[in-house]
Amino acid sequence: MHKLTLAILLLLSTFALATDPNPADYTITVHVSATRIFSGSLAQDLDVLINGTKYELSSELSLNQLLALGDYKAKLVKDEHRNAYDSYQVYEFLFPDGKTRKFSVVGKIE
Repeated sequence: MHKLTLAILLLLSTFALATDPNPADYTITVHVSATRIFSGSLAQDLDVLINGTKYELSSELSLNQLLALGDYKAKLVKDEHRNAYDSYQVYEFLFPDGKTRKFSVVGKIE
């Protein structure tokens, strides 16, 4: 009985920690101009424009569907620069239904 109570308490605390994303935090507009899923891979790649710079983004959560072209609100959730020449960035998109998905920067185009 104690194990069941502990499991229920842990489950409820997990739901309490999960909060809906705050749309005010998603201040970056990302324009998606191309989307593709490579055969044999679940990764989804996007060609995007962020603040006038072209990037290629990738997500492992393509769900075997193409993301619609257009503008999305996003926030930068990871921005690591360990030295002067390497960087690692991750953007989180906020979709109209309140769901989110993370995309890693895998290319930058001049």
